[in-house]
Amino acid sequence: MTTLKYLLPEDRIPTTWCNVLPDLPSPVPPLLHPGTREPVTGEDLAPLFPAEVIAQELGTAREVDIPGAVLDVYRQWRPSPLVRARRLERSLDTPARLYFKYEGVSPTGSHKPNTAVPQAYYNRRAGVRRLVTETGAGQWGSSLALACSYFGLDCEVFMVRVSYDQKPYRRGLMETFGASVHPSPSPRTAAGRAALAADPEATGSLGLAISEAVEAVATGDGTAKYALGSVLNHVLLHQTVIGQEARLQFQLADDRPDIVIGAAGGGSNFGGLLLPFLREHPALGGRGPAVRAIAVEPASCPSLTRGRYEYDFGDSAGLTPLALMHTLGHDFVPPGIHAGGLRYHGMSPVISHLRELGLVEARAVPQTACFEAGVRFARSEGIVPAPESCHAVRVALDEALACRESGEAKTIVFSLSGHAHFDMQAYMDYFAGTLTD
Repeated sequence: MTTLKYLLPEDRIPTTWCNVLPDLPSPVPPLLHPGTREPVTGEDLAPLFPAEVIAQELGTAREVDIPGAVLDVYRQWRPSPLVRARRLERSLDTPARLYFKYEGVSPTGSHKPNTAVPQAYYNRRAGVRRLVTETGAGQWGSSLALACSYFGLDCEVFMVRVSYDQKPYRRGLMETFGASVHPSPSPRTAAGRAALAADPEATGSLGLAISEAVEAVATGDGTAKYALGSVLNHVLLHQTVIGQEARLQFQLADDRPDIVIGAAGGGSNFGGLLLPFLREHPALGGRGPAVRAIAVEPASCPSLTRGRYEYDFGDSAGLTPLALMHTLGHDFVPPGIHAGGLRYHGMSPVISHLRELGLVEARAVPQTACFEAGVRFARSEGIVPAPESCHAVRVALDEALACRESGEAKTIVFSLSGHAHFDMQAYMDYFAGTLTD
């Protein structure tokens, strides 16, 4: 019994991104201006984003054309494979059919270039010279650094201090692509200086790193814009290339998913896989059977399972628009787990809204259980999952084992959002018994 890989030729890369927001039974509540608390306008967002990104953030078109220059870059790794994990099925003795959509084939080893490339492209077209951003584990920062190098932009990254220390090779990758990388909190911004004054040993958070990046743009010389790797509508839009490919690949497999699973920090990789399948859901006017959608988050940062559904800032200093989302509070500082990309206090307004509509389930899992699942997956399939991806693997295994108990032959697909080649210290800590929950 061998692993089955479903591949598409380059000419089957989707040429549009999929926007499901117009199809939802009720609209996603708007972002609010941090000063007026009125819905944001394109003019409000202009200091941060170029016009074409703003149009995608606020737009209602069901399909958005992917620019040719972006498709040219996508062809370096897209279409990514859909793989049926037959060896893993056998090791679990389950009647379930397990598939994973593998995004670790990108140059930076994760799904993040899917949005970094178009964001860099649109900024370059707008005459921007520098992009500023934050990063947790470094997957987003390295992806934006790569995209900036493709389009001739400077890149500045504020990296959460705990990940800056844990993941020096991610930092080195960003610098190889030409980015300047600062640990956050840093002395370079008022937000960073305030955090360091309160606690000189502060480990940081994504919320604080966002504050530093936004402040750096707002107080700069006007040649820079901000780029975001998750949470907002335009980011999830760009990531739908994942699910659109997966739909075509399931046709090759003569199968369809019953359950869609993804790790969720801000929601972009989960949304990218799920949203194209959600169009088939009867609640959105589709004619297909309803899929179960499970967002998986860390037990130490459980915004969807334990957070409040309310308007909150996307950053710790209150510089960004407010979003109606599941949140632990913008001043929440999560523990320094290895899944740095999931250490965020809030959740995408789109994913939060789908949770409120009952179209998305949420599950929180502890760190050690995730690494146990990652090791089992690696020993069956030969790919070492990133710490973030291990969360999706954990719940996929749990659902497959539930099928073993019930005898149901369900089809399960999960997003393997990246590999762990830069995260091996986390696995070494797990094997040494020093990894805790």
